[in-house]
Amino acid sequence: MQWISMIVCGFVLDLLLGDPPRWPHPVKAIGHLIAWLTKWFNHPAYSAVQRRVLGAVMWLITVGIAWGIVAGLMWLTSGIVWLNFVIGTYFCYTCLSIKGLAIASNGIIKSLRHQDLSEARKQVGMIVGRDTEQLSGESVCKATIETVAENTSDGVIAPLMYLMIGGPALGMAYKAVNTLDSMVGYKNEQYGDIGLVPAKLDDLFNYIPARLTWAFLMLATVLLGYDVRDAFEIGTRDRENHRSPNSGFSESVVAGALNLRLGGPHYYFGELVTKPFIGNQNANAATTVDIQKTIKMLYLTSVIGLIIFAACRGTIMIIGGFG
Repeated sequence: MQWISMIVCGFVLDLLLGDPPRWPHPVKAIGHLIAWLTKWFNHPAYSAVQRRVLGAVMWLITVGIAWGIVAGLMWLTSGIVWLNFVIGTYFCYTCLSIKGLAIASNGIIKSLRHQDLSEARKQVGMIVGRDTEQLSGESVCKATIETVAENTSDGVIAPLMYLMIGGPALGMAYKAVNTLDSMVGYKNEQYGDIGLVPAKLDDLFNYIPARLTWAFLMLATVLLGYDVRDAFEIGTRDRENHRSPNSGFSESVVAGALNLRLGGPHYYFGELVTKPFIGNQNANAATTVDIQKTIKMLYLTSVIGLIIFAACRGTIMIIGGFG
């Protein structure tokens, strides 16, 4: 039961503290490693095939180091129970990003309500991958809602699942997988080759969590009293209306629950990328109130995920113990 205790404590710490920007964070170190490897591996002198192979090598190095360091620390401190617990709890805490996402989203709400669109564009640009310089106020709201919905899976449910399966080491390995995708997993000229393997493996690692998130968001929709019928209808109809095989699952439920139309074409690195729409054509315009509702769904879905995963882990351990 020690892993469950670590994860629960890490979850509570994330709700209380978020991600203070000046605190040391292993994901920042992972990001620096990826940036350094990309500089050396993504050289134009290499052929497309070579860059794809090097992308796979970069994935193995990054994920292997992330898993190995945490697993090594947990093994080295296994004889000192309190230290092992503190280290494990810290890594569990850094795998989650519930409050940090909520804080960023609330900052965007504040800027929009103060009619500071320029600042809101800058703020949303820190949590999304698309170009934000020309976004309207409604587009800023939509971008925020989409990233909160998507990160309910990538930033909460997926790491919780891997933490429950393999403890802090597997949780941190997942964060390396996800960070690789967010940094090099773009289908463009610069990253299309070196990011191919990291992007495909991120899709694989998120396949089950995305579908669990769909179910957890549906339950949150019921408990919050949002539009359950449309959440189920659009969540079923449009969940694959995305270039990613996973992102549409969470976005479609939120679109239906809040009567919004998400997705559509966006600019990335100055290039227009066509994406299908998610939601009904006659949906409401997105507002800051909808961002607040999405944040509520994020929090409740996170708690639902924690309870269900902990219950499953505990049940398996009890059955295994009696067996």
